[in-house]
Amino acid sequence: MNRARFDTVTGTVQFDKAAKAGKIDVTVDVKSVYSGSKGFDKHLQAADLFDAAKHPTMRFVSDKLVLQGDKLVEVPGQLTLLGQTHPVTLKANQFACYSNPLAKTEACGGDFEAVIDRTQWGMNAMVDMGMPKNVKITATIEAFKQ
Repeated sequence: MNRARFDTVTGTVQFDKAAKAGKIDVTVDVKSVYSGSKGFDKHLQAADLFDAAKHPTMRFVSDKLVLQGDKLVEVPGQLTLLGQTHPVTLKANQFACYSNPLAKTEACGGDFEAVIDRTQWGMNAMVDMGMPKNVKITATIEAFKQ
């Protein structure tokens, strides 16, 4: 199993606990991919995978948070990758808001995941050789009250 992460991620999170509503807009710098192997990182950035030269970023945007009671359960949104946008729902594995003593403000954060079929975005490299087309995305998000 291959694993990699992206080290440069920016965005905004809006969360209104009382209204049980929010928005997420996250942009990922594809060139910041890190797998632990420079050669594999370069391969991931190549034209047959993330095509970082032509599509330097990917973006997830959601204008809805789904809660059951006070518990955040999922974030349906749109993922733009390789110039194509398709729906993706991030499932919340855990989520909490708390007073962060270091930041001296309230923070909310959690762990989220989704499984996508990468061929939906045209990322077909090595599928015909038996490489899986389904990719698990995990995201840890922490946001601080402004």
